[in-house]
Amino acid sequence: MASLPPCPHLPPAPAGLDWRLLHSHRGEARGADFYRACLEYGQSLWQRGLAARALLCLDRAMSADLRGDEPVLGEWPLPYAAMAWLLAATPPGVFIGNPRVHFQHYADRMNAPRREQRRWRAWACWALTRKVCPGLPGDVRHRVVEPEPGQIFTELGRHGLPGEADLWHEVLAEAGNIPSGDHLRDKCSF
Repeated sequence: MASLPPCPHLPPAPAGLDWRLLHSHRGEARGADFYRACLEYGQSLWQRGLAARALLCLDRAMSADLRGDEPVLGEWPLPYAAMAWLLAATPPGVFIGNPRVHFQHYADRMNAPRREQRRWRAWACWALTRKVCPGLPGDVRHRVVEPEPGQIFTELGRHGLPGEADLWHEVLAEAGNIPSGDHLRDKCSF
């Protein structure tokens, strides 16, 4: 496994993290503590060279039940910037799957709780993936209407946390300045 540099958009990972960190939140409200645990574990997975699992961990962070006023969000905002950074920074030879297809399917198959909020976050990550990794193909067999960025912005404004749509829009605009993750085509499974 590769040892990768830390993502600057995620908190440092305490030594020795494993699956038990998230498992410890099973059966309880998945609020701010769960959110931070997902970010820390995502960082840990990333640094161990497990890029695909790190992205999935950030998915879980975005499913946390937050109001928007939690102190952890002031320090570590919703991980749109981390998603874009990981997509761009994944080195050749490190498995990441096909995040575009993942988010496309995830958004279309979302269920409770907070279905619409989580659905539009998945579409937001899909849009980031398309911008950072334009060479990744979508799943042409999956018949779904892919939203335009303006619709994603509107729906995040409607269903997301206060300021979330603006945060995503800023990251999407900056994603054009991130060196392309187009090299992912060589290591994705599709």
